[in-house]
Amino acid sequence: MAAYSLPEGFTEFDMFTYGSALLVGGLLGFLLNAISILAFVRVKELRTPSNFFVFNLAVADLLLNINGLTAAYSSYLRYWPFGQNGCALHGFQGMIAVLASISFMAALSWDRYHQYCTKQKLFWSTTVTMTIIIWVLSIFWAAVPLMGWAAYDFEPMRTCCTLDYTRGDRDYMTYMLTLTLLYLMFPAYIMMSCYDAINKHFKKIHHHRFNTKVPLRVMLMCWGPYVAMCVYACFENVTVVSPKLRMVLPIIAKTNPFFNALLYSFGNEFYRGGVWHFLTGAKIVQPDIKPGHRLYLNPKDQADALNSCRLCQATSMRAVQSLVVLKFLQLLQQRLVYEFKC
Repeated sequence: MAAYSLPEGFTEFDMFTYGSALLVGGLLGFLLNAISILAFVRVKELRTPSNFFVFNLAVADLLLNINGLTAAYSSYLRYWPFGQNGCALHGFQGMIAVLASISFMAALSWDRYHQYCTKQKLFWSTTVTMTIIIWVLSIFWAAVPLMGWAAYDFEPMRTCCTLDYTRGDRDYMTYMLTLTLLYLMFPAYIMMSCYDAINKHFKKIHHHRFNTKVPLRVMLMCWGPYVAMCVYACFENVTVVSPKLRMVLPIIAKTNPFFNALLYSFGNEFYRGGVWHFLTGAKIVQPDIKPGHRLYLNPKDQADALNSCRLCQATSMRAVQSLVVLKFLQLLQQRLVYEFKC
């Protein structure tokens, strides 16, 4: 078997550690996004225009997970086994996934703005048109380096491929700055504007449905450092930066699909209910207790409340909390009765 030398600045332990990080992040994201995709396909109630954006986000993130798992496999081999053409294809596929993922995050913020603030219904024609545009533009901008404007090459560990930011020439600079403007700053502005308007609406009605600051923060936390390094490479020699640090940043970025699944699929009450229905085949139970009703410690009242549960299609966190509180109060009452008897 041919011997392969380790990349400069990396040890056997480094290769194993980075490969394991890519493997864990890739498997977690792949599992959650695959469940999200299958739930949308199998559960009819989930197939709405708004959830179609969630579905496409999961597809884009699943592609990025596959990209990361390929890099993990190569890291364990200690070399890239697919040749230079395979490297270009790997970078191209990863770039499509990244651009589409960020675009669908912006589209979801726009959809949520209309859902909560303007109360305008999203139609299938609008959703499908936007989805086609997002995928076509993502493929176009990812294909540009294959045509000579910038290029794809190996990461410092030489087990995965991305945009070659070490070139620092005019082609790379113009392409990278254009990409940063169109696929980071512009989507971030849309998300910031939409979620800020939603937050003001929540304050007005005194009811916060979700934390409006989290989606944008998560996106910037994952992709911000890596993009900052790529922009830095436009003006300075990025090779002076430690190769280990230059590998940590893309690994952090590749955790974004995992967080997206938690935020947009499993963090969505209605979508989460559909996922539960897909996994178990059962509806979610929630107690038929009207808001404002008082909860008594009488065991008969507790039993009546629990027995009045009915089936529903979506998960209700408030209902689950009510059930937990009821059970806790029941156990507490039994404990107090036992103590007094003693």
